[in-house]
Amino acid sequence: MVTTKTYLEKSRANEAIGGVPTLHYFNFQSKGRGQVIRLLFEDADIQYEDVRYDFDEYPKFKMGKLQEYNPLGTIPVVELNGRILIQSYAMLRHFARQMGAYDGKTEEEKYWADAMCDAAIDWRSKFVDAFVTKERATTYPKHCKEVRPTFLHGLNQQLSSHSSSVSGPFVIGNTITYADLVIYQICHDEQLIQNGREGLKEYPRLAKLIDAVEMRPNVQRFLKSERYLG
Repeated sequence: MVTTKTYLEKSRANEAIGGVPTLHYFNFQSKGRGQVIRLLFEDADIQYEDVRYDFDEYPKFKMGKLQEYNPLGTIPVVELNGRILIQSYAMLRHFARQMGAYDGKTEEEKYWADAMCDAAIDWRSKFVDAFVTKERATTYPKHCKEVRPTFLHGLNQQLSSHSSSVSGPFVIGNTITYADLVIYQICHDEQLIQNGREGLKEYPRLAKLIDAVEMRPNVQRFLKSERYLG
């Protein structure tokens, strides 16, 4: 089944990015690389059209319309004013630049946001390799024991010590960036932020970032709404 719904009201952020985006992604609860695009739309108060594909419908989409949108055959993709945007993290950076937000102000801040995002991307790649496989019962516990702690420790240490991160809860201190949303989403998808942050009890700086993201009014609104699917 394919579902299409429009969320939020048009805002200045819609004007900044050039209209109302249409997001095509799996109906995969509130998880995955496509979800972080939704999270940016929600936090920035961007009206968006959300097209979700059940996994049994996706092959039809992939062999049909998706070939026109993205010959690489991957989603999410976003339609916006006749343009097709691909690659989750490139889209995040693109929208951030258009809005003049979520990206840092100085070159050092932009670099550090990019670096922390890329570290989280590496983590997600390892997570997907271990989780999306027929051998999940073996590979995912091994990932949780041997691979995930390296990323948790590394990110916690970097955020605790880097000059751009020590002045506030986010990657660049007191100003949120797209990188914070990327880190939040992988922690969410790894089930680390549920149950009172039990999965982050040894990583207080990461927990501080997660708390700060969830305290943002528009994120709170989203998490309490029917749009958040767990």
